[in-house]
Amino acid sequence: MTNALASWPATESGRAAGREEASSSFVVLISCIAALGGFLFGFDSGVVNGTIDGLQATFQSDSVGTGFNVASMLLGCAVGAFFAGRLADLIGRRSLLIAASVFFVASAYGSGIAGSSLDFVLYRVLGGLAVGAASVIAPAYIGEVAPARYRGQLITLQQIAIIAGLFSSFVSNYLLAGMAGMSTADLWLGFDAWRWMFWMEIAPAALFLTGLLFIPESPRYLVVCGKIEKARKVLIKLYGSGEGRSKLAEIDASLATDHHRPKFSDLIDSATGRIRKLVWVGIGLATFQQLVGINVVFYYGAVLWQSVGFSESDALLINVISGAVSIGACLTTIALIDKIGRKPLLWIGSVGMAITLGIMTAAFASATLDADGSLRLTDTMGTLALLAAIV
Repeated sequence: MTNALASWPATESGRAAGREEASSSFVVLISCIAALGGFLFGFDSGVVNGTIDGLQATFQSDSVGTGFNVASMLLGCAVGAFFAGRLADLIGRRSLLIAASVFFVASAYGSGIAGSSLDFVLYRVLGGLAVGAASVIAPAYIGEVAPARYRGQLITLQQIAIIAGLFSSFVSNYLLAGMAGMSTADLWLGFDAWRWMFWMEIAPAALFLTGLLFIPESPRYLVVCGKIEKARKVLIKLYGSGEGRSKLAEIDASLATDHHRPKFSDLIDSATGRIRKLVWVGIGLATFQQLVGINVVFYYGAVLWQSVGFSESDALLINVISGAVSIGACLTTIALIDKIGRKPLLWIGSVGMAITLGIMTAAFASATLDADGSLRLTDTMGTLALLAAIV
């Protein structure tokens, strides 16, 4: 690879003198396209919130079956995330994202057309594979194409996109249910509104697929594969000729000195024979992030609020409000993270979740049961639970 650098045409710098500055708009554009994977992650996770009544009525499922239908996407997500890194090294970042986008389209269509619980689960698992792959590879791709000076800002696009996807699915569910009258009512072409909620995802998934066809492969992956000339062209387009050449040399040098293949034994501290403390910290943060409780609100918000007396329309509107607040919180965090640090924000978030979930628990514990078995909160406790959920 190093010898290939010597063949860089001497006249290239002269022909590209006007492109010394990075094409920041192009970098932002391809980063936004990659971040659409995060948007679909959020949309795919949130859309099921408004479809639970439809799933129960259509598939005649009990609470356990409905819970499995709702959670089935996460099974595929785990598998997709686990294998995404290795697959990306084999076929490329862009190719894997294209495959994920096809899975998103197929899952959105299939989930809406499913005639049985088994069909629905299979299509949701397919969507989960796409979610898992996109959640790993999209930020990795952005990190490999973005200049260091604003790489961190562009990588945060992924998180913003996830929250935006959740919010968009809540808005879509609310509008569709409102047009039909309720999620289980006929909307268009003889299909219930809940089916159209899934089909709404086809539009952003198709946009994701189309956009991926026009973005370049990761230059780092191209260098690893020995495609130096292709990597050079991509880097010139991203950074300009001078910085592009420097970046190519940097990638080449880093690969030349890194002969170590990652393996599970790297997790063990050779001095103590135990798993490294840093590994436990990483596992702990990742685990507790998933156990903070917000998934109850995101996945079952509509059912939660209907169970205590809100109409379906109001319950879906509450989801929209929660999603909007999440976007505001995400943007606020991005603005503060470099000013007050990561750890204080983790403290604020975790303590806030503990307090607000405690309040919700107390509110729902005070509920009474109606004759039909549904929960009933007083106006005061209902308002308190709602505010706590939003906070």
